[in-house]
Amino acid sequence: MKATVIVNPIAGAGRTRTIGACVDLVKSSLANHQWEADVKITTGPNDANRFAIEAVAAQSDLVVAWGGDGTVNGAAVGVVDTGIPLAIVPGGSGNGLARDLSIPFNPAWALTVAATGKVRAIDAGDLHGSLFFNVAGVGLDASIAGRLATEGHRRGLMGYVLATVSELRSYEACAYSISKVYDADGRAVTGDIVEHPAMFIALANSRQYGSGAQIAPKALLDDGLIEVVIVEPMSGVQIARQLPAFFGGRLQEGPGIVMRSAASMEISCTRPIAFHVDGEPRTGPHTITMQTRRGALLVKVNA
Repeated sequence: MKATVIVNPIAGAGRTRTIGACVDLVKSSLANHQWEADVKITTGPNDANRFAIEAVAAQSDLVVAWGGDGTVNGAAVGVVDTGIPLAIVPGGSGNGLARDLSIPFNPAWALTVAATGKVRAIDAGDLHGSLFFNVAGVGLDASIAGRLATEGHRRGLMGYVLATVSELRSYEACAYSISKVYDADGRAVTGDIVEHPAMFIALANSRQYGSGAQIAPKALLDDGLIEVVIVEPMSGVQIARQLPAFFGGRLQEGPGIVMRSAASMEISCTRPIAFHVDGEPRTGPHTITMQTRRGALLVKVNA
């Protein structure tokens, strides 16, 4: 059996100086379970996707992404709807999807899951033509994603906190109109999400951004729905009051927070919409569409 293993040497704390040891670990771990590994090292932001597409063309039986959420997203987009499963070796700062799938953080253990785990089908979200598998969003968190994507920016939880503080100082909330909201059976969803001023709107396929920060504690990866979390403008004090629930998996609807479930929807704003998919920043027009692709991605998880 053939596996293509995509390694991002600068994800998380970075593995540039230990890349040889990483390659040896990949090959020995997979060989122990009768897998032949072709290791690809990324050098640019589009490499993970390109390597995954090439793996599909070469009829690999498995694609493994060793890196953070961006690496995982790129590889996943390359194998979605192909029947070839994706395995994850968590190596980034947040590792949101890996955490929700209970993938071990020890690389050797994660590679064992890649080789011997069972295959599970999970959903993908499509936001204005860009796929996401963990969390997407518009507004403030897209601005934060853009700042984190700049070269040399500090990584990890502290980097996220610093980027958030910096963006909050100048961010201007937009009034978003949300329409054409449908559930997994194609029925219109009614309620009070027609128009909202919002700091950001999170679109969660899984529960968390990463590092234990759970924006949608009720999200399920395979229910055909995206959890929509609208966070209205808040003061610094109000935000601070929500942090224990945010990191404790207890965030719920209440003053300033609206939570709904949807399989598809349209989001409009009076200005071009900045958004992100799994932390990768994008810019769209004044109206963007979200829809769910149920069971589009096969992933390897603990047997």
